[in-house]
Amino acid sequence: MGEVIEVGSTPITPRAASVAPTPPISAPPSQFHSPSLSRSPLLALEDHIQPATKTPKSSTPKISTPKIRTPRFITPLGSPIRRALHLTKLDPQDAWLPITESRNGNAYYAAFHTLCSGIGIQALILPVAFTILGWTWGIINLTVAFIWQLYTLYILVQLHESQETGMRYSRYLQLCSATFGEKLAKWLALFPIMYLSGGTCVALIIIGGSTCKMFFNIVCGGTCTTQPPTSVEWYLIFTSAAVLLSQLPNLNSIAGVSLIGAITALGYCTLIWVISVAEGRLPRVSYNPVKANSEIIRIFDVLNALGIIAFAFRGHNLILEIQATMPSDEKHPSRVPMWKGVKVAYTLVAACLFPLAIGGYWAYGQMIPKEGGMLTALYAFHGRDTSQFLLGLTSLFVIINAVSSFQIYGMPMFDDMESKVVHRTKKPCPWWLRAIFRAMFGYGCFFVAVAIPFLGSLAGLIGGIALPVTLAYPCFMWLKIKKPKMYGPMWWLNWVLGVLGMALSGVLIAAGVYVIIDTGIEVSFFKPH
Repeated sequence: MGEVIEVGSTPITPRAASVAPTPPISAPPSQFHSPSLSRSPLLALEDHIQPATKTPKSSTPKISTPKIRTPRFITPLGSPIRRALHLTKLDPQDAWLPITESRNGNAYYAAFHTLCSGIGIQALILPVAFTILGWTWGIINLTVAFIWQLYTLYILVQLHESQETGMRYSRYLQLCSATFGEKLAKWLALFPIMYLSGGTCVALIIIGGSTCKMFFNIVCGGTCTTQPPTSVEWYLIFTSAAVLLSQLPNLNSIAGVSLIGAITALGYCTLIWVISVAEGRLPRVSYNPVKANSEIIRIFDVLNALGIIAFAFRGHNLILEIQATMPSDEKHPSRVPMWKGVKVAYTLVAACLFPLAIGGYWAYGQMIPKEGGMLTALYAFHGRDTSQFLLGLTSLFVIINAVSSFQIYGMPMFDDMESKVVHRTKKPCPWWLRAIFRAMFGYGCFFVAVAIPFLGSLAGLIGGIALPVTLAYPCFMWLKIKKPKMYGPMWWLNWVLGVLGMALSGVLIAAGVYVIIDTGIEVSFFKPH
């Protein structure tokens, strides 16, 4: 006689005995109760459907109709999540990688991470774009760019989970590969994503090390008799602090670090524009846009200014990774708390970027320094008539924010390095190897920062390279995955934004190269200032 085993949960769903049993879903022990697909135990042993025992040859087979009950987390009967569980297996390696090792995030964590990654020192050069675009076009372009990038961010949040297959795309490159194919995704997105992670960490070392030097001079003043560290030594001090903090194991574990980074970002952005506005406009300030010698140069200057605005909005390459830290099931999809956190974060981002751009341009006009923007202007024009405590506090906030941002921007690189070991060995990366990887990455960025200290001069060019990741690719992903009605409003909207984003990327890269060739940059290899 065939033996029938029942699973004790409701509701009861009859199934014919001739139907092949569902194979058990494999996962490492750490994912047996993973909240990635359900808030209730997902792979408990009693939920597994066991096949009937074999009937001996001597006995007569008898057909029975067993009552096999559906686990309670699979509702309704034909849901996409249920179909996905019957067709796919959980990837056990996700439980061993830094981004997806922990899935107990929430809307607060999402807001912390998004704010820390979405606002940074690059926002301080926004008034430089206004010197070319002027008041009207500067505000219009900044507003359009903000709305545009917020829409593409919304697209990424919605595409994180596939309603058809139940698949979660926990990394930007994974979603690109699922949309465009693996080979095309590597050509289109691999370099910009890696550059946005590694290149941002290099820029953070340059900014953090330089600000450490400023902070030392403010605190010490002329009273210190000791020899101050050199620029390279300040870079090394900052990098060592960042590497030490990077030993936190996964993305969820740095939520507190991101909170501190978000608070300090809000702090120094507010302090800089408030002090600049409170001190009043500089004498003989002018708001007339810079006039170029020729129309061609004028066009390229405008495009370079648009690149600066595009570079001010960052973090899209981390949105899917942040959302991957959240639990998700059919009734409580991760996109709901993620979007709540994003709305709070970008409300605060707007409260920082617009006053910085408008207030900074009002205070300094055409006299805003192109190198360093508002931070350099604050020390250059108000270094003597402003409280040293406020100047020191601003510098300290910049340093803390740079160290905190290094962690979240370095996480995709840590994840990529460890994934190669995990895929090869089929087991978690040892703690000592993880520490070596992160130290190698940190001090590798230090070497690049010392070798190429003029990286900040390439802001317009970098903005052009990163533009498709922020403004174009998400639109094409929506078209390919969601397949909106042809010639409908969403179809036209995403096609126009996607094509316009790619076109802007091309002309911004060309403009950035032209401006660098025409105006030149101070190239000083291995000579950080």
